[in-house]
Amino acid sequence: MAGFAAVAAPGPSTPRRLNVNVGVLGHIDSGKTALARALSTTGSTAAFDRAPQSRARGITLDLGFSCLRIPLPPHLGPGPGELQLTLVDCPGHASLIRTIIGGAQIIDLMMLVIDVTKGMQTQSAECLVIGQIACQKMVVVLNKIDLLPEGKRQAAIEKMTKKMQKTLENTKFQGCPIAAVAAKPGGPEAPETVNPLGVSELIEVTKKVKSMQMFHTPVTYAMQGDRVGICVTQFDPKLLERGLICTPESLQTIHAAVISLKKIQYFRGALQTKAKFHITVGHETVMGKVMFFSPAPADFSKEPLENAFDFEKEYLYQEEYLSKGSKSSEENKENDQTGEGQLPRQQWALLEFEKPVTCPKFCLVIGSKLDTDIHGNTCRLAFHGILLQGVEDKNYVETFLPKLKVYKLKHKEGQVERVLDDYSVIGRSLFKKETNIQIFMGLKVKLSTGEDGVIEGGFGQSGKFKIQIPNGLKPDTKVFLTVPSKKKSKAGKGDTAKEDESSKVDSAQPVTVSLLFKRYVFDTQKKMIQS
Repeated sequence: MAGFAAVAAPGPSTPRRLNVNVGVLGHIDSGKTALARALSTTGSTAAFDRAPQSRARGITLDLGFSCLRIPLPPHLGPGPGELQLTLVDCPGHASLIRTIIGGAQIIDLMMLVIDVTKGMQTQSAECLVIGQIACQKMVVVLNKIDLLPEGKRQAAIEKMTKKMQKTLENTKFQGCPIAAVAAKPGGPEAPETVNPLGVSELIEVTKKVKSMQMFHTPVTYAMQGDRVGICVTQFDPKLLERGLICTPESLQTIHAAVISLKKIQYFRGALQTKAKFHITVGHETVMGKVMFFSPAPADFSKEPLENAFDFEKEYLYQEEYLSKGSKSSEENKENDQTGEGQLPRQQWALLEFEKPVTCPKFCLVIGSKLDTDIHGNTCRLAFHGILLQGVEDKNYVETFLPKLKVYKLKHKEGQVERVLDDYSVIGRSLFKKETNIQIFMGLKVKLSTGEDGVIEGGFGQSGKFKIQIPNGLKPDTKVFLTVPSKKKSKAGKGDTAKEDESSKVDSAQPVTVSLLFKRYVFDTQKKMIQS
């Protein structure tokens, strides 16, 4: 329970009990619930698919909770006590990924259950991705070894073990323990008296501890991460949904958020601004629209800020998340004078939710494309990040977004048509005929020949404009712009070919006019800013 505070200290007679939440994740029908049952010493009312709907469909539909208690190992502290492993049995069906992600956010250690006869499957891979985001430790459990022919069993287990080690090579779980078991030899219909295989060895593997929790045992305190049963008198349980118990002000209900994020490498395709994703925040999954932005290019290499966002700085709008091979990063490489195409060390996104969500501060955020075909061999998890700033005001478009200094770089290019005098030229092709050139007056431009100029105003009705050159045209520029017209005026009827040739040279090498400015995305006045 996120944010649940300790309300009392354990009394002298309370036995020392340390708890670690262990997530049981994997593809549907890999035997997760059977494994949880084989390991558990105590089950809650939500354990082992006891819900009628789960029994009717024969699959896990919601999180199941049970626990395993063993004597506290000496290296975990002095004195007698118990180590309690709370098993969080997650569904395996692809359509229940919201529940899987919600369960993953309360676990300290993950057991990835693999059907040894099938190996990695689609949801196995998704659970692995979720595990990399949500926890630091993992144990791989190769289940259903009883289905392997006894004479070839050990060789098949070793082969699958090597295959899993290869799969995990480039993940944070490289070198993690891999155990082989048969949680329910003979399958679901086998009698309860059949003993599981390899479970005792697995218990030795999972002796990790991080938090405290009690099952069917009176306690006088609870803290974050605990699973406790709470008796509420005069309350209809049918009115209760999954929620959070917390200390005041530890949760916020938000309509939008700024997050620091990273793309999940297994997600195919680009992460594009204005796209909609399924956003999981805490135990809620809602649709949300994203806008990606990065530091200003000069700050690409700066150290990332942990759990903080600086509203005083300016940020560069991105059409998509910048990663190797993305269209935006290639454009940055072309514009990068060093030619290195450097990527920023940290990137952010603005999330706008279709309905408000309640969550703790600095919580984990996962973006997914859950509308992708669940039978497709593709990762639906797109990005993960940390919520840095939640926006509780539902009128955030007017009150919050203008504080977010995200800008777009605008680049317009036209041509010099002719010279007026030593200090001014006429330009064309920078604006459309219907453009109000008045709003561009005073903006600085640069000629491809090196001169700096200022837009003085419109010239005629066709979108042409007058440029003032404060320091005057260079002699070479003036000659370049005026010589072709002199040639044309001297040319006779017999020199038509030469005139055409002169015009082609002139049009092939025009003097261009570049206008660069930036515009803040959330500036209602749409002002154009130049440094």
